[in-house]
Amino acid sequence: MDGQTLIDSTREQLSKLSSIFAMSMVMFDRTDETEIIQFAADSVAALGAARTEGAYLLRDDLTRVGDGSTELQSRLRSLSGSDGPVQVAGAPWAWAFALRAVGGHAGYLVVTADAEPAAEEQYLLGTLAQQAGAALNSARLSRHERRTTAELRSLNDRLRVLNEQLTTAVSGLERRRLAYERITAVAASGAGEAGICSTLHDLTGLPVAIEDNFGNLMEWCGPGRPTPYPRTSPRRRSELLTAARRSGRPIRQRDRLIALAQPRNEVLGVLVLIDPDHRAEEHDLFALEHASVVLATELAHRRAMAETELRLRGDLVHDLLTGTDDESARFRSSALGHDLSPPHRVLIIQWPGATSSEVVARTVERVAATMLENGVLLSQRGGAVVVLTPSPGWDGMRRWQEMYRSMRTRLQNEDGAIGVGGAADVPSKLPRSYSEATRALRIRQQSMEPNGITVFDNLGIYRLLATGDGEHDRELREFVREWLGALVDYDAANRSDLVTTLWQYYECGGNYDATARALTIHRSTLRYRLRRIRELTGRELRDVETRLNLHVATRAWQILRGSE
Repeated sequence: MDGQTLIDSTREQLSKLSSIFAMSMVMFDRTDETEIIQFAADSVAALGAARTEGAYLLRDDLTRVGDGSTELQSRLRSLSGSDGPVQVAGAPWAWAFALRAVGGHAGYLVVTADAEPAAEEQYLLGTLAQQAGAALNSARLSRHERRTTAELRSLNDRLRVLNEQLTTAVSGLERRRLAYERITAVAASGAGEAGICSTLHDLTGLPVAIEDNFGNLMEWCGPGRPTPYPRTSPRRRSELLTAARRSGRPIRQRDRLIALAQPRNEVLGVLVLIDPDHRAEEHDLFALEHASVVLATELAHRRAMAETELRLRGDLVHDLLTGTDDESARFRSSALGHDLSPPHRVLIIQWPGATSSEVVARTVERVAATMLENGVLLSQRGGAVVVLTPSPGWDGMRRWQEMYRSMRTRLQNEDGAIGVGGAADVPSKLPRSYSEATRALRIRQQSMEPNGITVFDNLGIYRLLATGDGEHDRELREFVREWLGALVDYDAANRSDLVTTLWQYYECGGNYDATARALTIHRSTLRYRLRRIRELTGRELRDVETRLNLHVATRAWQILRGSE
């Protein structure tokens, strides 16, 4: 080989090497393994007379890419990542070039030729295979890097979410801790329902209401207090409390979140968050729940204290009404926070229209707290509420009337009566006031207007009729018998109402129309009855002395009938 030929051969070799490097740059720019090995396979023909028989990628196993014989796979496996000859039908020369790089073996490029290529061409083919292997390794590293980057990004996103959740959880726990400590502290401070209400409002920023089990407002904290406070029907209230008991957690009722103050099976109160915008969060519900537990404890304690005090007051009232010495009475009442030094009166209150005497007693306490400055002692006896209260001054009657009207308004029922006994200047005289209150109440209930208030001091002649003394009652019965005996016997034999008619006639001042309306009878019927009364008694009903005695006798008959 002369010098020119050597130079030309060297130039051609360098040109082909430059082509290989250009091919290498193309392969390194690609990230798909199939595209890389296919490009290398297509580039074989540009390096000489050799041609590509097949290209194989090593993944889990050797996988053929494009056209090629699958029969070569077993031979290629036996090469174990090295270059070597292979058998290809119809090809005098066939060689498998391993696609190797720093990362390891990536597959094979199998080429064939009609004759064994020169060493320079084989070198170029090996270089192409080496560059293809490096490109494949780079693609795999790039893919692994992308996958790793994506995994890291996903992990970072998850970590950020977890951090946010952790921050939220820590913040929620901190707010719960603060709510627990503040509500517990207010319970220990003795601030009562007002303190619990105010603290819950501060913690949640929402208006707070405390209701009793009937739906009456006990406390309100925050803006927007409704006036008057709305109340539902007893049936709906019962349904609401039943639903809340079954839930065991706060429940929503339209714009209200409700939690029960229920120490055992009895609902003592209801704690309410006013939340029309539904912005209460989980920590607000926790504060509501904990506050309801503290409220239940507070109400249970207050009820126990009230029951103890009520029992003590009841025992004291019982002793005062049956008779006790002044010194011990004043000492015991002082221990209960009541001063027995001023003159006192006994009131007896019966309200058949109320749901129970307990309701009447609670109403009396509320009324007394606003109207009677010095407080009261009260007890329940025989379905009635007995009240011991300091005697008011010159405007006493007005006070009693105001008390009756306030009771009627609060109970929303007019079917009630109050008897007021005379003033007792020392505790040992209270039994007499109690007896007088009993007689005043009985006279009121037997009168034309059984609902209202009667003060013993204002009874007039009725004070002589109703003394409660056994001997006096016997004389009173004889007096009634003397003047009304014939009428009483006639009514008993004929099931008539002549005595009642006569009583009503005198109570109406002898007015026919008023009497007929009161008795719900016709005027002619009234005339007939009065004529019959004259016949049976033999007395002139308009005679002044007769009229007085008959009127007194009918009133005494009413009182005696009420005591039977």
